[in-house]
Amino acid sequence: MKVLLLGVGMQGKAALYDLLHHSEGITVIAADKEIEALRAHVKGKQWDGRVRCEPVDAADPEHLHRLMALGPDVAISLLPPRLHTGVAVAAVDHGIHLVTASYAAPDLKNLAERAGARRVAILPEFGMDPGIDLVFLGEAVRRLDRVEEIASYGAGFPESAAADNPLKYRVTWNFEGVLKSYWRSARLIRNGKILDVPETDIFSPEHIHEVEIHGLGTLEAFPNGDAMRYIDLPGIEKSNLRNMGRFVLRWPGHSAFWKKLVDLHLLDDEPVEMDGALVDRKRFLAAALSPHIQYGPHERDVVVVRVAVKGMKDGKKQTLVLQVIDRGDPETGLKAMHRTVGFTASIGAQMIGTGIIKKRGILSPAIDVPYRPFAEALKRRGLPPTKW
Repeated sequence: MKVLLLGVGMQGKAALYDLLHHSEGITVIAADKEIEALRAHVKGKQWDGRVRCEPVDAADPEHLHRLMALGPDVAISLLPPRLHTGVAVAAVDHGIHLVTASYAAPDLKNLAERAGARRVAILPEFGMDPGIDLVFLGEAVRRLDRVEEIASYGAGFPESAAADNPLKYRVTWNFEGVLKSYWRSARLIRNGKILDVPETDIFSPEHIHEVEIHGLGTLEAFPNGDAMRYIDLPGIEKSNLRNMGRFVLRWPGHSAFWKKLVDLHLLDDEPVEMDGALVDRKRFLAAALSPHIQYGPHERDVVVVRVAVKGMKDGKKQTLVLQVIDRGDPETGLKAMHRTVGFTASIGAQMIGTGIIKKRGILSPAIDVPYRPFAEALKRRGLPPTKW
């Protein structure tokens, strides 16, 4: 199987590692804008003969079509989300399956009919969160006759020993992106009613709850975006739902810190004018704080993906919890966040390429990715899911 890997940053490096360590029959076309850095990363590795490095400007359709014309069976895009639609168009034009780790863009639906007609599978939302959480959700929902409560958690944060700064947080990806996620509204179902939480209130005490995670201790959870996007999944009846939400996990005290910054308007969208220049508040904060919250050489991050679903089975109340915990790997230098995103995207490409996933068109991780082989694939990579 030949895989085209678009975007070889840290998550892309994890995907590359996974592709070349879990199947001897895979070759990779690795494409990145920073081609010299990519070549340096690949050079000297025991598997460098199985990797072809190519430059790419993913905003240029000609570049994408040139790479697709090299004949990969499956493409993985770990590029910025704004580029995924162009990648998907090129993939469908060339009859190549595609996996991405980002939320599905609204215009991706426009490709559904053409992808199905060309027998192309497009699997978006297949990283850590979204990704692992959706496969877990689909499995839990299928096991119940009636679903009444859903709580989905996805988070990356430092081990307790590394959570020694005022934020109790360190950076594993673009910190500006983290700040943008800290300034967005959320939508939940609480006590049977839809609750819209404005961006100014996601850190408010009334929207925070604690979760006890075995092996880690007590963490706090705050709302994470629109949970209603998954309410139409088969097996979920809106009228039956009492509570539903997606949440981020952090060490206790994180939300109270950021609530103060929100109340001080440091995350507002409106820029601040200084000396005749407009300064973006979140970009400024990211630039000012990022150098001081990097991981040290021996500090590890933790990723938790946890889905808890309550409902009825055979007339009895039942709670199902599926969870995976990962930690950064000092031997490879891959953080848990990179592993859970990159490995998952790689697994998706391999499941499509080997025929485990047979459906074509636009796929849903919750519906179209079979739980058991996916769980086994995670286990082989040292990320065994637990279920109770």
